[in-house]
Amino acid sequence: MVVNQKARAWSPRPPAVRFADWPEARTSPAPGLMTRAGAARPGSCCALVGGRRVPASAPRASSLVSPLLPPPPPPLPLGIMVCFRLAPVPGLELALLCLVLGAAQSYALELNLTNSEKVTCLYAKWQMNFTIQYETTNKTNNTVTISAHDPVTYNGSSCGDDHNGPKIAVQFQSGFSWIVNFTKSAPNYFIDSILFSYDTRDNTTFPDAKDKGLFTVADSVEVSVPLNNIFRCKSLLTHEKNHVVQHYWDVLVQAFVQNGTVSKKEFLCEEDRSPTTAAPVIHTTVPSPTTTPAAKEKPEVGNYSVSKGNSTCLLATMGLQLNVTQDKVASIININPNTTGFTGSCQPNTAQLRLNSSVVKYLDFVFAVKNENRFYLKEVNASIALANGSVFSTANKNLSYWDAPLGSSYMCNKEQTVSVSENFQINTFRLRVQPFNVKEGVYSTAQDCSADDDNFLVPIAVGAALAGVLILVLLAYFIGLKRHHAGYEQF
Repeated sequence: MVVNQKARAWSPRPPAVRFADWPEARTSPAPGLMTRAGAARPGSCCALVGGRRVPASAPRASSLVSPLLPPPPPPLPLGIMVCFRLAPVPGLELALLCLVLGAAQSYALELNLTNSEKVTCLYAKWQMNFTIQYETTNKTNNTVTISAHDPVTYNGSSCGDDHNGPKIAVQFQSGFSWIVNFTKSAPNYFIDSILFSYDTRDNTTFPDAKDKGLFTVADSVEVSVPLNNIFRCKSLLTHEKNHVVQHYWDVLVQAFVQNGTVSKKEFLCEEDRSPTTAAPVIHTTVPSPTTTPAAKEKPEVGNYSVSKGNSTCLLATMGLQLNVTQDKVASIININPNTTGFTGSCQPNTAQLRLNSSVVKYLDFVFAVKNENRFYLKEVNASIALANGSVFSTANKNLSYWDAPLGSSYMCNKEQTVSVSENFQINTFRLRVQPFNVKEGVYSTAQDCSADDDNFLVPIAVGAALAGVLILVLLAYFIGLKRHHAGYEQF
């Protein structure tokens, strides 16, 4: 078994993988470039520098790249191969190094597993992160988000045999492991189950954790894929169980690869196939120096919640439209709740709701208590990947929106605008939030934003009514006076 792992720089939404980039696709490499198939071939490990192939056995081969690489981590078991591809730098056209090493740092994980005959049996490329909520010794809840971007190993990954199906096993950071199992029942194979393990004895990651030990979350997936098809899902996939939220996106995977050739026939996940959920956002980019254009469609309304222990502590229902202006270009992003993950935390005087997707890295709504009897939206933080490849980030900790009494919810069915900064506004539709004192997982009585409008209408209505009464009194007086004079004229 040979593992061919490639480390790449991470971006919030990397370009789609081209089939020409897969191991079997390149049969005629350009002069001076090493094919991935060649890089993965046992016994052919080498470095390619400035278009010249240098065998791994050649003296001083490591010195050619040592200024560019950190000291290697402890080696993996014999027979596991790791390939590093480095971005071009001045004077260095391409550097590709194959060594028997530990895994490299990477956000985008890629695995090419070969069997005893040195042919590919399983191929996978994906991105993932995990949000874990745990209880502290002082009975509060903390939330941590973990990504597989530290040195990663693949010990335990296998092509399967007559008794066991293939599996991908990933170990990263301190005490984290992730395993996905595959099964086959012709004419399909199945992404069968996912096991995620974390260790709360790591005080750096889980400070003041009340319960110390190794915890495993087992989740049955049962995604069916036709044999000799590669499963693809660019949309965000979210699984939540036992206070752990798992996020996956940009997934490419094929188990039971036939004849060592990764299939070019794609089987799309439902989220990519559906017209309403094929993309997590509606992206519109137009040149505009100061204004943000109106979106053609209103965003879909989503329901979000945050739990503390076994009970819900925050509820939010809203359609969200993000208006971003960067470099005099305005963008509109409609949040699609079907492809948006959400996490958060609840404290006695603060509460946070975090939304994230493949485009919205994070969008935080932070609520606070004021005067011990009211709540309001105090803070918004955002980091968003724009269509041109840039990342827009902003934060405002001095907001004052969505004010309502504690023990109630805030509701506004009409469109509202939360102005976070000069370059970032959020339009809300059919909004209702309750960040504190949620009982039995349902909203309490709502304070409607129309009540603010009513405060202006009441004095106007009272004044109009008094004016009407005064007019009626004057009319009655003049009519009575006229009749009185008419009676004297008859004598």
